[in-house]
Amino acid sequence: MSDVIEEKIKNYRTAPFDARFPNTNQTRNCFQNYLDFHRCNKALSDKGQDVAPCDWYQRVYKSLCPLSWVAKWDDQIEAGSFPGKI
Repeated sequence: MSDVIEEKIKNYRTAPFDARFPNTNQTRNCFQNYLDFHRCNKALSDKGQDVAPCDWYQRVYKSLCPLSWVAKWDDQIEAGSFPGKI
């Protein structure tokens, strides 16, 4: 992993501004980063690569999403009823 990415992850404090989600309501940003984390994990795991770059998405969604939502989505993934496309 590049040093720049490692440095950004190390110095991470809160979710940075994302131009795709300019509004105050960050619900879509939360959900998109949750999806991106799981997609990244799946893609890199399937290729047999290190999944460390996916940590960025996890940190962002954990800082934006309520814990109850994340727990519900995790349960839905385990049950096979998650509405998102991973």
